[in-house]
Amino acid sequence: MSTRTGDKAGGTQSPHDRPLVHTRKDPELGEFALTFVDPAADAPLLHRWVTHPKSAFYLLQDAELPDVEREFTDIAASEHHDAFLGLHEGEPRFLMERYDPAHVELKGLYEARPGDVGMHFLCAPTDTPVHGFTLAVITTVMDMLFADPATERVVVEPDVRNTAVHALNEAVGFRVERTLAKPEKNAYLSMCTRDQFKAACEARGGKTSR
Repeated sequence: MSTRTGDKAGGTQSPHDRPLVHTRKDPELGEFALTFVDPAADAPLLHRWVTHPKSAFYLLQDAELPDVEREFTDIAASEHHDAFLGLHEGEPRFLMERYDPAHVELKGLYEARPGDVGMHFLCAPTDTPVHGFTLAVITTVMDMLFADPATERVVVEPDVRNTAVHALNEAVGFRVERTLAKPEKNAYLSMCTRDQFKAACEARGGKTSR
């Protein structure tokens, strides 16, 4: 995958002991960072996250623990797909997937361009939400993707019913291109260029860099 940064995790390590692949200092909420998912070590945590009722749009609601470990083991082995554990102030708080949309998720469903990168993200469910946290997470995710000079455009395909993520996507510069009928959902094919991301962050007084 042309947008790969760093090497995928090997062995079983605590998130605190793994090398970071990207960091960003948020002016309001402090340090955010990403490290590769370790499928064996992280499966119990990720299973709790993805099967929570608030994570319905991640489409793993009925997964058992072995299913989650298998899912992320397959991602770790893929040439076109990566998974990252997101940290806030050093503690696991979100999940990010990065993929090549010409090969994964959107293969054959749109006209892929060189420099296109796809992504998914999920914030850990919580009963004590922090104002602005999800926006800080998606900003960190986009900042990481555009830190790679090969990335020209980020492509996403959220469920048309997921109004919360549509608002977040718009806040960081995404524009809906059209509706896609996928086997698992109807989705809004949405794009964000580097310039659109920069303009969106500047419009709300945010920063795109670390």
